[in-house]
Amino acid sequence: MKRAGWIALLGAVAFAVILIAGLPAAWLVPGRIGPAACVSVDGSLWSGTCTGLTLSGAGLGNLSWELHPLRLFVGRLAAHLTLSDGPADAAADVELGFGQKITIAHATANTPLDPKLIPGVPSTLSGRAQLDVALAQFDHGVLKDLKGRIEAHDLVDTSGHRTALGSYVVSFPGGTSPPAGELRDLEGPLALEGTLKLTPQPGFEVQGLVATRNNAPPELVNNVRFLGSPDASGRRPFSLSGSF
Repeated sequence: MKRAGWIALLGAVAFAVILIAGLPAAWLVPGRIGPAACVSVDGSLWSGTCTGLTLSGAGLGNLSWELHPLRLFVGRLAAHLTLSDGPADAAADVELGFGQKITIAHATANTPLDPKLIPGVPSTLSGRAQLDVALAQFDHGVLKDLKGRIEAHDLVDTSGHRTALGSYVVSFPGGTSPPAGELRDLEGPLALEGTLKLTPQPGFEVQGLVATRNNAPPELVNNVRFLGSPDASGRRPFSLSGSF
């Protein structure tokens, strides 16, 4: 094909993309996709809002999107997503590529630890999570790389007595597969340090050292004693694993 032909073809594709993206979002975006549903869909495919988003019946708030049209010309579907006016606030740049590859960048979130919002969270655990992720890469649904920081604040266990567990952070440097990060406490009754590795199942493996502080409740002190004999600084080794 001559150069003029390629230019005409690209122009036609660009015109079609602009035309479709300018159509009302309600014409192109279904109000329900599987377990997710919107009360209403407003704006355009280019820039729109799913108002009253629910997932499996749980209200999440309003989801807005801004597409990055130039990424379409290199075979990528990219958008900036924002979740607001609900129990959780979140924002991220999301890009879908060939081969079921997903890249998430500049992601932030602040959410309660609620099993309706975060599947796998025990119903007896409460608190709040904060997320600040510079980069996360998925390939065929498997997390391949992660760079960022995840914090859990004011954790409380209600499986027996109402026991305050404190606050913790895990920092992922990126560049490791599977992703592995440094885990430590921020405050509370436990002094903890260790490593957290995310496995492909998906699951996790944690190894570290833990010791109780002077303000630790008796039930927490007794639980830590089951881990075995402490070292010279009073810390006991622990490990655990699980799946999501």
